[in-house]
This record gives sequence, C-alpha cells and structure tokens, in this order.
Amino acid sequence: MSISFFWSRALLTNRFVLWLLFWCNLAGTIYGYMWYGEQMEYTIAHNAIWQVIFVPDSPTASLFFTIGILFLLYPPKSQALKGFSFLMESLAVVTSVKYGIWAVSIIFAGAAQGDHLVWQDWMLVASHLAMAVEALLFVRFFRFGALMLIPAAAWTFLNDIVDYTYGVFPWLPNELQDDLLGVQYFTLGLTVFSVLLAWVFLRLAKRKNI
Repeated sequence: MSISFFWSRALLTNRFVLWLLFWCNLAGTIYGYMWYGEQMEYTIAHNAIWQVIFVPDSPTASLFFTIGILFLLYPPKSQALKGFSFLMESLAVVTSVKYGIWAVSIIFAGAAQGDHLVWQDWMLVASHLAMAVEALLFVRFFRFGALMLIPAAAWTFLNDIVDYTYGVFPWLPNELQDDLLGVQYFTLGLTVFSVLLAWVFLRLAKRKNI
C-alpha cells in the first residue's frame, strides 16, 4: 500500500473517516470554547457584549471545519444551503490554517523568551497543527470557489481589527506582552498568507482535478 493512500480521496472521504473527523472536531470545538470561558466572561463584563464573538478564534475555526465536514456527509440540496456550505468551507480553510499556525507560533515565541511549556502547551501545538493540516487536505474535497475566499478574508480581517482595536485578542504569554505590536503585525500578515495559501491549494486541486 502506497503511503499516499493516507491522504487519498478514497480514505479521507470515507464516511467512517468523515464521521470520525466530525466528532473529533466537534469535541475540540466544545473544549476550545470551554478553554476560552474565562476570557469570554471577562470580555462580557468589561467590553461591549458583541465583542465576545471575536474572542474564541480557534474554536470558531474548528466549528467552521466541523460544519464543512457535515456538509460533505450530507451535501445540501437547496441553493441557499449550498451558498451557506460554500461560506462555511471557505471560512474553515482560511481560519483553520491561520489560527493553527498562529497558536503554534505564539506558544513557541513565548517559550523562546522564557515561558515554561507544560503538557497543555504540547497538546495545543498538536491540535492546532492538526487544524491547519486537515484544512489543507480537505480543500480539494470542498466545493467552494475562489470567490468565496473574499468573505472568508473579510471575516478574518474583521476579527483581527476587533481583536487589536478593543483588546479581545487571545491572551498571550506574559513574556510576549511587550511584543504586542509585533504580534499584531504577525496576525495580520498571517491572514494574508492563509488566504493566499487557500487560493493556491484551490488552484492546484482544480489543475490536477483531484
């Protein structure tokens, strides 16, 4: 059996595998919202309530991907649902790549400046790397086109703007508090990178017809 089987259409679109991914991502989404619980409570108490939507970045990305997998399991019939599924898929790819890379980068940036990593940090590294990888693996199976990257990019940039205008970005390691401007620029640049990478993978999938 070729190693390429492990990222083949035959394996990844198998209904057992799709259901496994659905439940794993759903569990991760729920855990992620619980992880952000304290910051969400703080935001509700100290900021305008609408800003709480922009606090749990990674769990929301995971939620988009979970919905995208559900639409692979049950393809929508109506035009309205098809449009919604395309939006969820584009958001799933862009935000999963963006926040998967972002979280890992921030964890190691904090460690490089003296933050002591514990087992939860390594768990977050593994789970966020998995977010980015699975999103790129599934670009070729999702049905959204390049135009749907526009609303996905708009949402992700809006999230960045709200995060760093109102201070609702994910809490950083103490070692990075004096690097906030650099983190902000990195976050914005990562949004651009994630959108471009999604576009490249879409083009490759279309060219190879896979």
